[in-house]
Amino acid sequence: MAENGDIFLRAKRRTFSGLTEDVEREWQGPFCFIQAADPQLGLINDWRDGGDGVVWSEEVQLTQQTVGAVNKLRPRPRFMVLCGDLVHSMPGSPYKSGQEADLKRALEATDPSIPLVFVSGNHDLGNTPTPATVQQYCLNWGDDYFCFWVGGVLCLVLNSQLFYDSSLCPALKEAQDVWLNQQLHNCLMEPRPKHVLVFQHIPLYLKTPDEDDDYFNLQKDVRLRLLEKFKSAGVKAVFSGHYHRNAGGTHDGLDMVVSSAIGCQLGEDAHGVRVVVVTADAVLHRYYSLEQLAVQGMDLDFRKLLQQP
Repeated sequence: MAENGDIFLRAKRRTFSGLTEDVEREWQGPFCFIQAADPQLGLINDWRDGGDGVVWSEEVQLTQQTVGAVNKLRPRPRFMVLCGDLVHSMPGSPYKSGQEADLKRALEATDPSIPLVFVSGNHDLGNTPTPATVQQYCLNWGDDYFCFWVGGVLCLVLNSQLFYDSSLCPALKEAQDVWLNQQLHNCLMEPRPKHVLVFQHIPLYLKTPDEDDDYFNLQKDVRLRLLEKFKSAGVKAVFSGHYHRNAGGTHDGLDMVVSSAIGCQLGEDAHGVRVVVVTADAVLHRYYSLEQLAVQGMDLDFRKLLQQP
């Protein structure tokens, strides 16, 4: 096995993809988790310098900074989810394996008590994924869609690229659709989850559900169908990345949360992550720059919420 093998196996054991223990189906009180997106090793060099993504040392440093800040948080987050575009190089690029290996090394320093959850993005699968690119992603990072329970909350991880363009892998899209419909149906069965959360790379929308189609959102007919399904099942929030800026909104009680990047910023936001606090009644979230999180940690109001019974 290559040098990265042990790192990969240890990282994979930290994921939630196989955890459905009965104890995690029960509400155990407030908790927090970290939602991050787009470390995308190589984009800064490509975007700023036109360097074709051949250098990714800045993103490695930013990922290490993220891990350091998250490790210091008290109480500890129950997990950290990375919402896609783990690296910048597309499938087939000669740089992809090196970027992935360096990202795994940077993430290896995550405290073992904080599981890592990986979400597939367009740069991980290709803008038009194929069975081969999906299979390769699954070998490297785990399943492209799955669910897990944590503290009475059901979390659904989706492959949003299958919603965006499944023209070369229609059977894979159909399989995810069937699975998702069953999961959403189960949400209505007793005992019901305290909350249902969705994690995907591409946002349903950036500002409003009726906005025009764009590279950074899902097509309107697709997003409206998903919104209706999610609302009917009681989904509380959809968390995504892809936009490299903070955005989102609320539609009929369903939050669309678009978080900016660990890596390259395409707007005015700072490199950062989102802290999400889950209480019995609400799912609250706030974006922190990496420097803020490392120096001051969570704000006092969030810490107080986590101390409630």
